[in-house]
Amino acid sequence: MFYYYGRKQKIFNKYPKPAFDTIVEPFAGSAAYSMNYFEKNVILVEKDKKIASLWSYLISVEPKEILELPILIKGQSLNDEEFNYLSENQKSLIGLFLNPGSAQPKKSPGNFCAWTIENRNRLSIDVTKVKHWTIINGDYSDVPNQEATWYIDPPYQGNGGQYYKHGNKDFDYPKLKNWILERQGEIIVCENSEADWMDFIPLVDIQGQKHKTKEVIYYQKK
Repeated sequence: MFYYYGRKQKIFNKYPKPAFDTIVEPFAGSAAYSMNYFEKNVILVEKDKKIASLWSYLISVEPKEILELPILIKGQSLNDEEFNYLSENQKSLIGLFLNPGSAQPKKSPGNFCAWTIENRNRLSIDVTKVKHWTIINGDYSDVPNQEATWYIDPPYQGNGGQYYKHGNKDFDYPKLKNWILERQGEIIVCENSEADWMDFIPLVDIQGQKHKTKEVIYYQKK
């Protein structure tokens, strides 16, 4: 739906297709996996209040409102008075496109700005696909256990997992592992090759802006 740090849009098809009618993403972010299977019953859980609020906005907003959002050019900032009419959710949405790959919305267009007319048009279509989705602002453990495809993409244990507002500092991975193994249905866990808190296997190599990383996966279907 929107750009976000750790987004899996480029490799979503490397993961198993959902085997159940419900997808649960306990670490929602931009929910790129679910967006590719948007017709499913999707339950998102997001601890970051700003990102959870943004999802609430996207689930309820009408396409016309998206199409009326301003396109910023180099040198402009969402802090400029001319943009005071925008809501915080609208600023968050635009801000995540201004600097793709950021874990928090930015105020001005970066060198790789993706807030374009083309992407705004695409977004106006995408918001019509998620009206049946549910967003929970809370901890991953706040969603009830149920038979579903659990797509679990936590802050990574190694380098990179520290950039989220609720990152990997003091994160209890053994607790998360025990919780994961109790889930009903299909379990898909994302990590990188530095992780050792589950029995991960290699998935795919990714070339980032600065470094190449190896994505790994834990998979189980009950």
